[in-house]
Amino acid sequence: MISEEQLDQYRIDGTKLRVVRDADPKNDVRGIVVAWDDDTVAIRKQNRNVVKLNRKYHYQPYTEERYNEWL
Repeated sequence: MISEEQLDQYRIDGTKLRVVRDADPKNDVRGIVVAWDDDTVAIRKQNRNVVKLNRKYHYQPYTEERYNEWL
């Protein structure tokens, strides 16, 4: 699970993130962090829609290579 400190840093910096939800890259969510609570993270996508995602997904900067380690 992503930490409060890391989410806050991404929010302050306005870092565009990739949220990897499963093995299919088509299901990734791209956007910036706007808010979070104990279980979810609110991400604003490029089209300005806001989605709430589980904090257990893998969050990484969009500039990094896509996370591919599946358990």
